Amino acid sequence: MELREPLNELIHEPTEFTGRLNFPDPSRIRVYDSTLRDGEQMPGVAFSPGQKYEIAKALSEMGVHIFDLGFPFAALSDRHALQLIVQGRRRGDIREDVEFLVMCRSTQSDVDITIETLEAIGVDISEVTFFIFTSGSDLHLKYKIGRALLKREGRDLSEWLDLPVQFYRDANLRMMCDTISYARERGVREVEFGGEDGSRADLDYTIALAKAGYEAGGTRYSFPDTVGCFTPEGVDHYIPRIVEEFPGRDLVVHFHNDFGLAGVNTVRAMSHGINIPTCTVNGLGERAGNAPLHQVVMLLKVLYGVDIPGFRYDHLIKLRRMLEQFSGIPVGAHEPIIGEGVFTHESGIHTAGILIHPAIYQVIPPELLDRKIHYVFGKHTGIAAVRDVLYRPEYRSGLERDGVEVNEDLVGAVMHFVKDARQKRTRSDSFVNVTEAYYNEYHRLGISELRLVELASTIGRLLQEGLFKPKPVEAAANTVKETQRG
Repeated sequence: MELREPLNELIHEPTEFTGRLNFPDPSRIRVYDSTLRDGEQMPGVAFSPGQKYEIAKALSEMGVHIFDLGFPFAALSDRHALQLIVQGRRRGDIREDVEFLVMCRSTQSDVDITIETLEAIGVDISEVTFFIFTSGSDLHLKYKIGRALLKREGRDLSEWLDLPVQFYRDANLRMMCDTISYARERGVREVEFGGEDGSRADLDYTIALAKAGYEAGGTRYSFPDTVGCFTPEGVDHYIPRIVEEFPGRDLVVHFHNDFGLAGVNTVRAMSHGINIPTCTVNGLGERAGNAPLHQVVMLLKVLYGVDIPGFRYDHLIKLRRMLEQFSGIPVGAHEPIIGEGVFTHESGIHTAGILIHPAIYQVIPPELLDRKIHYVFGKHTGIAAVRDVLYRPEYRSGLERDGVEVNEDLVGAVMHFVKDARQKRTRSDSFVNVTEAYYNEYHRLGISELRLVELASTIGRLLQEGLFKPKPVEAAANTVKETQRG
Protein backbone atom coordinates (compact mmCIF):
# COMPACT_ATOMS: atom_id res chain seq x y z
CA MET A 1 0.00 0.00 0.00
CA GLU A 2 1.20 3.51 -0.80
CA LEU A 3 1.23 5.67 2.33
CA ARG A 4 -0.72 8.94 2.04
CA GLU A 5 1.68 10.72 4.41
CA PRO A 6 5.49 10.64 4.45
CA LEU A 7 6.70 7.86 6.71
CA ASN A 8 8.63 10.27 8.93
CA GLU A 9 5.36 12.03 9.76
CA LEU A 10 3.81 8.79 10.97
CA ILE A 11 6.67 7.56 13.16
CA HIS A 12 9.70 8.91 14.99
CA GLU A 13 12.81 7.68 13.18
CA PRO A 14 15.74 6.53 15.41
CA THR A 15 17.97 9.18 13.83
CA GLU A 16 15.82 11.93 15.38
CA PHE A 17 17.54 11.28 18.70
CA THR A 18 21.14 10.99 17.50
CA GLY A 19 21.84 14.24 15.66
CA ARG A 20 23.66 15.83 18.61
CA LEU A 21 26.28 13.06 18.78
CA ASN A 22 29.91 13.55 17.77
CA PHE A 23 30.31 10.97 15.01
CA PRO A 24 33.29 11.58 12.73
CA ASP A 25 32.65 12.64 9.17
CA PRO A 26 31.77 9.42 7.29
CA SER A 27 34.66 10.05 4.89
CA ARG A 28 37.08 9.57 7.82
CA ILE A 29 35.62 6.24 8.95
CA ARG A 30 37.81 3.25 8.14
CA VAL A 31 36.42 -0.21 8.84
CA TYR A 32 39.11 -2.43 10.38
CA ASP A 33 38.54 -6.17 10.07
CA SER A 34 40.28 -8.70 12.31
CA THR A 35 38.63 -11.88 11.02
CA LEU A 36 41.89 -13.25 9.62
CA ARG A 37 43.64 -12.92 12.99
CA ASP A 38 41.31 -12.53 15.97
CA GLY A 39 38.47 -14.34 14.21
CA GLU A 40 40.69 -17.34 13.64
CA GLN A 41 41.49 -17.37 17.35
CA MET A 42 37.96 -18.60 18.07
CA PRO A 43 38.50 -22.11 19.51
CA GLY A 44 38.53 -24.74 16.79
CA VAL A 45 38.68 -22.30 13.87
CA ALA A 46 41.54 -22.50 11.36
CA PHE A 47 41.65 -21.06 7.86
CA SER A 48 43.87 -22.28 5.05
CA PRO A 49 45.95 -19.71 3.13
CA GLY A 50 43.59 -20.10 0.19
CA GLN A 51 40.55 -19.47 2.39
CA LYS A 52 42.19 -16.39 3.89
CA TYR A 53 42.80 -15.08 0.39
CA GLU A 54 39.15 -15.61 -0.56
CA ILE A 55 38.02 -13.85 2.63
CA ALA A 56 40.39 -10.95 1.92
CA LYS A 57 39.04 -10.55 -1.62
CA ALA A 58 35.45 -10.57 -0.34
CA LEU A 59 36.28 -8.01 2.36
CA SER A 60 37.90 -5.80 -0.26
CA GLU A 61 34.84 -6.03 -2.52
CA MET A 62 32.60 -5.12 0.41
CA GLY A 63 34.59 -1.97 1.18
CA VAL A 64 36.61 -2.84 4.31
CA HIS A 65 39.64 -0.57 4.70
CA ILE A 66 42.10 -2.35 7.04
CA PHE A 67 42.97 -6.07 7.28
CA ASP A 68 44.59 -7.47 10.42
CA LEU A 69 46.82 -10.28 9.15
CA GLY A 70 48.22 -11.36 12.52
CA PHE A 71 51.70 -12.69 13.29
CA PRO A 72 53.39 -13.71 10.02
CA PHE A 73 56.31 -15.35 11.84
CA ALA A 74 54.04 -17.59 13.90
CA ALA A 75 53.22 -20.22 11.27
CA LEU A 76 54.16 -21.12 7.72
CA SER A 77 50.49 -21.02 6.67
CA ASP A 78 50.14 -17.45 7.97
CA ARG A 79 53.18 -16.37 5.97
CA HIS A 80 51.76 -18.00 2.86
CA ALA A 81 48.39 -16.29 3.40
CA LEU A 82 50.06 -12.89 3.81
CA GLN A 83 52.09 -13.47 0.66
CA LEU A 84 48.97 -14.41 -1.33
CA ILE A 85 47.04 -11.38 -0.08
CA VAL A 86 49.85 -8.90 -0.81
CA GLN A 87 50.30 -10.39 -4.27
CA GLY A 88 46.54 -10.11 -4.79
CA ARG A 89 46.67 -6.39 -4.08
CA ARG A 90 49.56 -5.97 -6.48
CA ARG A 91 47.53 -7.74 -9.19
CA GLY A 92 44.46 -5.62 -8.51
CA ASP A 93 42.31 -8.43 -7.07
CA ILE A 94 42.29 -6.53 -3.77
CA ARG A 95 41.79 -2.76 -3.68
CA GLU A 96 44.97 -0.73 -3.76
CA ASP A 97 43.81 1.44 -0.84
CA VAL A 98 43.37 -1.50 1.56
CA GLU A 99 45.81 -1.31 4.48
CA PHE A 100 47.51 -4.51 5.70
CA LEU A 101 48.56 -4.84 9.32
CA VAL A 102 50.84 -7.32 11.12
CA MET A 103 51.27 -7.83 14.86
CA CYS A 104 54.36 -7.55 17.10
CA ARG A 105 54.90 -7.70 20.81
CA SER A 106 56.86 -4.82 22.31
CA THR A 107 60.27 -6.38 21.80
CA GLN A 108 62.99 -5.57 19.31
CA SER A 109 63.33 -9.27 18.56
CA ASP A 110 59.69 -9.39 17.41
CA VAL A 111 60.33 -6.42 15.11
CA ASP A 112 63.45 -8.09 13.70
CA ILE A 113 61.80 -11.45 13.11
CA THR A 114 58.75 -9.82 11.52
CA ILE A 115 60.91 -7.80 9.13
CA GLU A 116 62.95 -10.91 8.27
CA THR A 117 59.75 -12.87 7.68
CA LEU A 118 58.34 -10.20 5.36
CA GLU A 119 61.59 -10.01 3.43
CA ALA A 120 61.65 -13.80 3.10
CA ILE A 121 58.28 -13.82 1.35
CA GLY A 122 58.93 -10.78 -0.83
CA VAL A 123 56.87 -8.24 1.12
CA ASP A 124 58.32 -4.76 1.60
CA ILE A 125 57.84 -3.34 5.09
CA SER A 126 56.45 -0.18 3.48
CA GLU A 127 53.47 -2.27 2.35
CA VAL A 128 52.28 -3.05 5.89
CA THR A 129 51.51 -1.39 9.21
CA PHE A 130 53.16 -2.85 12.30
CA PHE A 131 50.91 -3.12 15.36
CA ILE A 132 53.24 -3.03 18.37
CA PHE A 133 51.24 -3.86 21.47
CA THR A 134 51.88 -4.18 25.17
CA SER A 135 49.75 -4.28 28.32
CA GLY A 136 47.62 -1.44 29.66
CA SER A 137 46.03 -2.38 32.97
CA ASP A 138 47.96 -2.70 36.21
CA LEU A 139 46.76 -6.32 36.49
CA HIS A 140 48.41 -7.18 33.19
CA LEU A 141 51.47 -5.02 33.80
CA LYS A 142 52.49 -6.58 37.08
CA TYR A 143 51.14 -10.10 36.87
CA LYS A 144 51.18 -10.94 33.15
CA ILE A 145 54.36 -9.25 31.88
CA GLY A 146 55.90 -8.16 35.19
CA ARG A 147 58.71 -10.71 35.16
CA ALA A 148 59.64 -9.82 31.58
CA LEU A 149 59.78 -6.15 32.60
CA LEU A 150 61.99 -6.98 35.58
CA LYS A 151 64.39 -8.89 33.36
CA ARG A 152 64.48 -6.07 30.83
CA GLU A 153 65.21 -3.53 33.58
CA GLY A 154 68.02 -5.69 34.97
CA ARG A 155 66.23 -6.35 38.24
CA ASP A 156 66.17 -9.60 40.20
CA LEU A 157 63.08 -11.76 39.67
CA SER A 158 62.73 -12.12 43.43
CA GLU A 159 61.49 -8.50 43.49
CA TRP A 160 58.46 -9.33 41.32
CA LEU A 161 55.66 -9.18 43.88
CA ASP A 162 57.17 -6.55 46.16
CA LEU A 163 57.74 -3.73 43.68
CA PRO A 164 54.92 -1.17 43.39
CA VAL A 165 52.69 -0.95 40.33
CA GLN A 166 54.32 2.36 39.34
CA PHE A 167 57.57 0.56 38.62
CA TYR A 168 55.82 -1.65 36.08
CA ARG A 169 54.00 1.29 34.52
CA ASP A 170 57.23 3.16 33.92
CA ALA A 171 59.10 0.09 32.70
CA ASN A 172 56.25 -0.73 30.31
CA LEU A 173 56.37 2.73 28.73
CA ARG A 174 60.11 2.42 28.20
CA MET A 175 59.72 -1.01 26.63
CA MET A 176 56.93 0.03 24.27
CA CYS A 177 58.55 3.30 23.24
CA ASP A 178 61.95 1.72 22.65
CA THR A 179 60.30 -0.87 20.40
CA ILE A 180 58.34 1.72 18.43
CA SER A 181 61.45 3.87 17.94
CA TYR A 182 63.45 0.82 16.90
CA ALA A 183 60.82 -0.18 14.33
CA ARG A 184 60.84 3.31 12.84
CA GLU A 185 64.66 3.27 12.72
CA ARG A 186 64.48 0.01 10.79
CA GLY A 187 62.27 1.64 8.18
CA VAL A 188 58.76 0.82 9.32
CA ARG A 189 56.56 3.73 8.22
CA GLU A 190 53.26 3.07 10.00
CA VAL A 191 53.07 1.87 13.60
CA GLU A 192 49.79 1.21 15.39
CA PHE A 193 50.24 0.73 19.13
CA GLY A 194 48.26 0.17 22.32
CA GLY A 195 47.99 -1.62 25.64
CA GLU A 196 45.87 -4.71 26.25
CA ASP A 197 43.03 -4.53 28.78
CA GLY A 198 42.57 -0.81 28.24
CA SER A 199 38.96 -0.88 29.45
CA ARG A 200 40.20 -1.82 32.95
CA ALA A 201 43.27 0.41 32.93
CA ASP A 202 43.81 3.67 34.78
CA LEU A 203 42.62 6.42 32.43
CA ASP A 204 45.48 8.81 33.21
CA TYR A 205 47.98 6.03 32.53
CA THR A 206 46.15 5.18 29.31
CA ILE A 207 46.57 8.80 28.16
CA ALA A 208 50.23 8.76 29.19
CA LEU A 209 50.80 5.53 27.24
CA ALA A 210 49.17 6.96 24.12
CA LYS A 211 51.14 10.22 24.35
CA ALA A 212 54.41 8.36 24.84
CA GLY A 213 53.67 6.09 21.89
CA TYR A 214 53.05 9.03 19.58
CA GLU A 215 56.19 10.78 20.79
CA ALA A 216 58.22 7.62 20.10
CA GLY A 217 57.05 7.55 16.50
CA GLY A 218 53.78 5.65 16.66
CA THR A 219 51.25 6.76 14.07
CA ARG A 220 47.92 5.39 15.38
CA TYR A 221 46.66 4.54 18.88
CA SER A 222 44.37 1.57 19.49
CA PHE A 223 42.20 1.24 22.59
CA PRO A 224 40.95 -2.27 23.47
CA ASP A 225 38.29 -3.88 25.63
CA THR A 226 40.26 -7.11 25.74
CA VAL A 227 37.96 -9.03 28.08
CA GLY A 228 34.64 -7.70 26.79
CA CYS A 229 33.48 -6.16 30.07
CA PHE A 230 32.92 -2.59 28.85
CA THR A 231 29.57 -0.96 29.47
CA PRO A 232 28.28 2.02 27.47
CA GLU A 233 28.88 4.09 30.60
CA GLY A 234 32.50 2.90 30.62
CA VAL A 235 32.82 3.99 27.02
CA ASP A 236 31.50 7.40 28.04
CA HIS A 237 34.19 7.61 30.74
CA TYR A 238 37.22 6.69 28.63
CA ILE A 239 36.61 7.61 25.02
CA PRO A 240 35.73 11.35 25.17
CA ARG A 241 38.92 12.01 27.12
CA ILE A 242 41.05 10.06 24.63
CA VAL A 243 39.50 11.87 21.66
CA GLU A 244 39.95 15.23 23.39
CA GLU A 245 43.64 14.52 24.03
CA PHE A 246 44.37 13.63 20.39
CA PRO A 247 42.25 15.87 18.16
CA GLY A 248 42.35 15.06 14.48
CA ARG A 249 44.18 11.76 15.03
CA ASP A 250 43.01 8.44 13.64
CA LEU A 251 41.93 6.40 16.68
CA VAL A 252 41.03 2.71 16.85
CA VAL A 253 38.76 0.77 19.19
CA HIS A 254 38.89 -3.02 19.48
CA PHE A 255 36.11 -4.48 21.64
CA HIS A 256 35.26 -8.06 22.58
CA ASN A 257 31.72 -9.36 22.94
CA ASP A 258 31.55 -11.31 26.21
CA PHE A 259 28.31 -9.62 27.28
CA GLY A 260 26.93 -9.03 23.79
CA LEU A 261 27.77 -5.32 23.95
CA ALA A 262 30.75 -5.08 21.61
CA GLY A 263 28.76 -3.77 18.65
CA VAL A 264 26.82 -1.27 20.74
CA ASN A 265 29.96 -0.11 22.56
CA THR A 266 31.87 0.28 19.30
CA VAL A 267 29.17 2.56 17.89
CA ARG A 268 29.02 4.40 21.23
CA ALA A 269 32.76 5.04 21.00
CA MET A 270 32.32 6.31 17.46
CA SER A 271 29.60 8.67 18.66
CA HIS A 272 32.34 10.33 20.73
CA GLY A 273 34.60 10.77 17.68
CA ILE A 274 36.44 7.44 17.20
CA ASN A 275 36.84 6.88 13.45
CA ILE A 276 38.26 3.34 13.16
CA PRO A 277 36.07 0.48 14.47
CA THR A 278 37.56 -3.02 14.65
CA CYS A 279 35.15 -5.84 13.76
CA THR A 280 35.04 -9.44 12.60
CA VAL A 281 32.75 -11.15 10.11
CA ASN A 282 29.95 -12.96 11.98
CA GLY A 283 31.49 -11.69 15.23
CA LEU A 284 34.09 -14.48 15.27
CA GLY A 285 36.83 -14.27 17.88
CA GLU A 286 38.06 -15.48 21.25
CA ARG A 287 35.46 -16.59 23.80
CA ALA A 288 32.22 -14.85 22.70
CA GLY A 289 33.93 -13.14 19.77
CA ASN A 290 34.50 -9.54 18.69
CA ALA A 291 32.30 -6.66 17.62
CA PRO A 292 30.28 -8.15 14.75
CA LEU A 293 30.88 -6.33 11.48
CA HIS A 294 27.23 -6.58 10.43
CA GLN A 295 26.00 -5.04 13.67
CA VAL A 296 28.43 -2.13 13.65
CA VAL A 297 27.89 -1.01 10.05
CA MET A 298 24.10 -1.48 10.16
CA LEU A 299 23.70 0.23 13.53
CA LEU A 300 25.60 3.17 12.08
CA LYS A 301 23.57 3.33 8.88
CA VAL A 302 20.02 2.54 9.99
CA LEU A 303 19.86 3.78 13.59
CA TYR A 304 22.38 6.63 13.47
CA GLY A 305 22.26 7.76 9.86
CA VAL A 306 26.01 7.29 9.33
CA ASP A 307 26.53 5.84 5.84
CA ILE A 308 30.08 4.63 5.19
CA PRO A 309 31.10 5.75 1.68
CA GLY A 310 31.54 2.88 -0.76
CA PHE A 311 30.52 0.17 1.70
CA ARG A 312 28.51 -2.70 0.15
CA TYR A 313 25.93 -3.66 2.76
CA ASP A 314 24.44 -6.15 0.31
CA HIS A 315 27.62 -8.25 0.64
CA LEU A 316 27.10 -9.00 4.34
CA ILE A 317 25.09 -12.17 3.69
CA LYS A 318 27.66 -13.43 1.18
CA LEU A 319 30.40 -12.94 3.80
CA ARG A 320 28.26 -14.61 6.46
CA ARG A 321 27.86 -17.74 4.36
CA MET A 322 31.52 -17.83 3.32
CA LEU A 323 32.70 -17.64 6.92
CA GLU A 324 30.19 -20.25 8.04
CA GLN A 325 31.59 -22.66 5.46
CA PHE A 326 35.24 -21.87 6.20
CA SER A 327 34.96 -21.77 10.01
CA GLY A 328 32.41 -24.50 10.67
CA ILE A 329 30.58 -22.07 12.98
CA PRO A 330 27.05 -21.34 11.72
CA VAL A 331 25.32 -18.08 12.60
CA GLY A 332 22.10 -18.44 14.57
CA ALA A 333 18.97 -18.27 12.43
CA HIS A 334 17.83 -15.20 14.37
CA GLU A 335 21.16 -13.41 14.59
CA PRO A 336 20.32 -9.72 14.18
CA ILE A 337 20.52 -8.43 10.61
CA ILE A 338 22.16 -11.41 8.88
CA GLY A 339 20.37 -14.41 10.43
CA GLU A 340 18.54 -16.67 8.00
CA GLY A 341 15.21 -16.01 9.70
CA VAL A 342 15.22 -12.29 10.41
CA PHE A 343 13.15 -11.42 7.34
CA THR A 344 10.81 -14.38 7.80
CA HIS A 345 7.39 -13.95 9.42
CA GLU A 346 4.73 -16.37 10.68
CA SER A 347 2.54 -14.49 13.17
CA GLY A 348 -0.79 -13.51 11.64
CA ILE A 349 -0.71 -10.09 13.27
CA HIS A 350 2.74 -9.37 11.86
CA THR A 351 2.11 -10.67 8.36
CA ALA A 352 -1.14 -8.71 8.10
CA GLY A 353 0.70 -5.54 9.08
CA ILE A 354 3.59 -6.13 6.69
CA LEU A 355 1.16 -6.71 3.82
CA ILE A 356 -0.22 -3.22 4.47
CA HIS A 357 3.29 -1.70 4.60
CA PRO A 358 6.63 -3.38 5.50
CA ALA A 359 7.59 -0.54 7.89
CA ILE A 360 4.77 -1.56 10.26
CA TYR A 361 6.89 -4.47 11.53
CA GLN A 362 10.18 -4.41 9.60
CA VAL A 363 12.66 -1.59 10.32
CA ILE A 364 15.65 -2.97 8.40
CA PRO A 365 15.05 -2.61 4.66
CA PRO A 366 15.61 -6.15 3.29
CA GLU A 367 16.72 -4.80 -0.08
CA LEU A 368 19.67 -3.09 1.63
CA LEU A 369 21.02 -6.57 2.30
CA ASP A 370 19.78 -8.03 -0.99
CA ARG A 371 17.13 -9.97 0.96
CA LYS A 372 13.36 -10.39 0.64
CA ILE A 373 10.56 -10.80 3.16
CA HIS A 374 9.34 -14.37 3.37
CA TYR A 375 6.50 -16.11 5.15
CA VAL A 376 6.57 -19.44 6.92
CA PHE A 377 3.26 -21.13 7.68
CA GLY A 378 2.39 -22.88 10.89
CA LYS A 379 0.64 -22.60 14.24
CA HIS A 380 0.51 -18.78 14.21
CA THR A 381 -0.36 -18.28 10.55
CA GLY A 382 -2.99 -15.69 9.71
CA ILE A 383 -5.32 -15.63 6.75
CA ALA A 384 -3.73 -12.55 5.16
CA ALA A 385 -0.40 -14.27 4.43
CA VAL A 386 -2.11 -17.36 2.97
CA ARG A 387 -4.27 -15.15 0.78
CA ASP A 388 -1.27 -13.10 -0.37
CA VAL A 389 0.69 -16.16 -1.47
CA LEU A 390 -2.17 -18.03 -3.17
CA TYR A 391 -3.27 -14.95 -5.09
CA ARG A 392 0.21 -14.12 -6.39
CA PRO A 393 0.14 -14.48 -10.18
CA GLU A 394 3.02 -16.97 -10.34
CA TYR A 395 1.30 -19.31 -7.84
CA ARG A 396 -2.30 -18.68 -8.86
CA SER A 397 -1.66 -19.53 -12.50
CA GLY A 398 -0.05 -22.81 -11.50
CA LEU A 399 -3.00 -23.75 -9.31
CA GLU A 400 -5.46 -22.89 -12.05
CA ARG A 401 -3.50 -25.05 -14.51
CA ASP A 402 -4.07 -27.86 -12.01
CA GLY A 403 -7.78 -27.14 -12.14
CA VAL A 404 -7.92 -25.49 -8.71
CA GLU A 405 -9.92 -22.29 -8.32
CA VAL A 406 -8.31 -19.77 -6.01
CA ASN A 407 -11.02 -18.25 -3.84
CA GLU A 408 -11.70 -17.39 -0.20
CA ASP A 409 -12.96 -20.90 0.56
CA LEU A 410 -9.62 -22.32 -0.55
CA VAL A 411 -7.71 -19.69 1.44
CA GLY A 412 -9.61 -20.49 4.63
CA ALA A 413 -9.31 -24.25 4.17
CA VAL A 414 -5.56 -24.07 3.56
CA MET A 415 -5.02 -21.82 6.58
CA HIS A 416 -6.90 -24.14 8.97
CA PHE A 417 -5.17 -27.22 7.58
CA VAL A 418 -1.69 -25.67 8.00
CA LYS A 419 -2.37 -24.51 11.57
CA ASP A 420 -3.80 -27.90 12.57
CA ALA A 421 -1.01 -29.89 10.89
CA ARG A 422 1.74 -27.84 12.60
CA GLN A 423 0.04 -28.19 15.98
CA LYS A 424 -0.17 -31.97 15.56
CA ARG A 425 3.53 -32.12 14.65
CA THR A 426 4.45 -30.69 18.06
CA ARG A 427 3.39 -33.99 19.62
CA SER A 428 5.96 -35.95 17.63
CA ASP A 429 8.67 -33.41 16.69
CA SER A 430 12.02 -33.90 18.34
CA PHE A 431 15.11 -31.89 17.51
CA VAL A 432 17.45 -33.94 19.70
CA ASN A 433 19.20 -35.48 16.70
CA VAL A 434 19.64 -32.10 15.05
CA THR A 435 21.10 -30.40 18.11
CA GLU A 436 23.29 -33.38 19.02
CA ALA A 437 24.69 -33.46 15.48
CA TYR A 438 25.46 -29.74 15.68
CA TYR A 439 27.32 -30.00 18.99
CA ASN A 440 29.13 -33.17 17.96
CA GLU A 441 30.46 -31.37 14.88
CA TYR A 442 31.30 -28.27 16.92
CA HIS A 443 33.39 -30.26 19.40
CA ARG A 444 35.27 -31.88 16.52
CA LEU A 445 36.55 -28.54 15.23
CA GLY A 446 39.52 -28.68 17.59
CA ILE A 447 41.37 -31.38 19.52
CA SER A 448 39.83 -31.81 22.96
CA GLU A 449 41.81 -32.18 26.20
CA LEU A 450 40.91 -35.87 26.41
CA ARG A 451 41.94 -36.47 22.81
CA LEU A 452 45.21 -34.63 23.43
CA VAL A 453 46.01 -36.96 26.35
CA GLU A 454 45.15 -39.98 24.20
CA LEU A 455 47.49 -38.71 21.48
CA ALA A 456 50.23 -38.11 24.06
CA SER A 457 49.88 -41.71 25.29
CA THR A 458 50.18 -43.14 21.77
CA ILE A 459 53.04 -40.85 20.71
CA GLY A 460 54.86 -41.46 24.00
CA ARG A 461 54.90 -45.22 23.42
CA LEU A 462 56.11 -44.72 19.85
CA LEU A 463 58.89 -42.43 21.09
CA GLN A 464 60.03 -45.04 23.62
CA GLU A 465 60.12 -47.67 20.90
CA GLY A 466 62.00 -45.39 18.51
CA LEU A 467 59.18 -45.48 15.99
CA PHE A 468 58.43 -41.75 16.03
CA LYS A 469 60.85 -38.91 15.39
CA PRO A 470 59.43 -35.56 16.56
CA LYS A 471 60.12 -32.32 14.77
CA PRO A 472 62.16 -29.93 16.94
CA VAL A 473 60.32 -26.97 18.42
CA GLU A 474 61.92 -24.20 16.39
CA ALA A 475 62.54 -20.69 17.53
CA ALA A 476 60.90 -18.11 15.34
CA ALA A 477 64.23 -17.02 13.89
CA ASN A 478 65.08 -20.55 12.82
CA THR A 479 61.64 -20.85 11.24
CA VAL A 480 62.31 -17.78 9.10
CA LYS A 481 65.71 -19.10 8.03
CA GLU A 482 64.06 -22.36 6.99
CA THR A 483 61.55 -20.37 4.93
CA GLN A 484 64.36 -18.44 3.27
CA ARG A 485 66.00 -21.73 2.27
CA GLY A 486 62.74 -22.63 0.52
